[in-house]
Amino acid sequence: MNKIFLIIKREYLTRVRKRSFIVMTILGPLLFGGLASSVFLLDKADTEHHIIAVLDETHVFEGKFKNDERLTFISFNENLDSLRKHSSEKGLSGILYIPRPKDENMENLEKGITLYSQSNPGFETLQKIRSTIEKEVNAAKYIAAGIDEKKLSSIKTDIEIQTKDMTNKETSTGLTTGLGFGGGILIYFFIFLYGVQVMRGVMEEKTNRIVEVIASSVKPFQLMMGKIIGVGLVGLTQFLLWVILSGVIVSYVSSNFGHVKVSHHQVDGHSKTSTAFQPIEPDNDVAAAAQSKSMNKFSFFVESINYPVIFFSFLFFFLGGYLLYSALFAAVGSAVEVDTDTQQFMLPITIPLILAYIASISVINNPDGALAFWFSIIPLTSPIVMMVRIPFGVPYWQIGLSMTLLVLGFIFTTWLAGKIYRVGILMYGKKVSYRELAKWIRYKN
Repeated sequence: MNKIFLIIKREYLTRVRKRSFIVMTILGPLLFGGLASSVFLLDKADTEHHIIAVLDETHVFEGKFKNDERLTFISFNENLDSLRKHSSEKGLSGILYIPRPKDENMENLEKGITLYSQSNPGFETLQKIRSTIEKEVNAAKYIAAGIDEKKLSSIKTDIEIQTKDMTNKETSTGLTTGLGFGGGILIYFFIFLYGVQVMRGVMEEKTNRIVEVIASSVKPFQLMMGKIIGVGLVGLTQFLLWVILSGVIVSYVSSNFGHVKVSHHQVDGHSKTSTAFQPIEPDNDVAAAAQSKSMNKFSFFVESINYPVIFFSFLFFFLGGYLLYSALFAAVGSAVEVDTDTQQFMLPITIPLILAYIASISVINNPDGALAFWFSIIPLTSPIVMMVRIPFGVPYWQIGLSMTLLVLGFIFTTWLAGKIYRVGILMYGKKVSYRELAKWIRYKN
């Protein structure tokens, strides 16, 4: 046991002192935190304002297009060709042309509207214009058909379904889905990232003949276990540092760059200040109350999550899945000498991981189904699938059974990998096949 501890210490200290570890530990949070913050910053920093000229020959849409912080609509009565020719001089980003329909029939207007723009318009711009026009055209059709629009609106019903468990506690499907799927994805990438590091570390020691010296003082199984646990601790250290530093970066960015000033724009050479250039505030107390209610509801859902169970389960399946698969990765590394030879042995290892990832999508829709149950029990897929299920609420006996089988699966794969490792680590110059691996497993001590 003391020798395994020495190997763990060597693997851990050697790797955390590497320049690549320090660089990735710093770059990781910058990348993750920057990615998370970029969504916030890009939305706040996108101060580019577009001015759309509205050339409405029907005079039906005058005053119907509402300005916002990114779009300003201005009515013009000029000739279309002249307006298009001088659009740059007037500071226009686009021209919305609404022609007079044939026979004054609004139904003929549907395919005659054109938006001329300096560049391809954004989806949000098109959607706002489309929804405004559709609303007015539909209103005209209601009048033509003798339908009272107010009565029609009063008939429509918006259903909000509350979700609660059997103890009458409110739940949130969206939040639990995000927690479960996010945890499963982290475990998926962790197993691949650090499992491959174990395999490459074994291959490097084998090709450099370092292992021959080490094997003279420790058993191959002790060497394999020390390397697996050592690399796992390195990965866990780096992951925890990433989480802490990413949170600090996101908090700093959101608190210090939350407000972006918007400049005034000019139309046709004159400074024009509009409410479109100011942040939109709630029009009345009702909107503010609705927003406050929504935030309180979200906070309640966040507080209702059983974090101790999720955190402990995540840590267990995080490490359990890594230990199980890294033993197999170590066996592959000991059996081959070059990267090209790893492909044939990597496929059987990666298939269960990929299958678990694909199954997670179905598990989200039916977390208590037979597929979800069995995939969360089988050790090769349980680290990912069970982590997806846990936020939805899983009976403790199922979690205990899954953990027990994962431990047994780790013991079995470690025993199997040890059989291959003890022979393969000292084997050179021989092309290994599956039949050869089967012979190694049957070898007596």
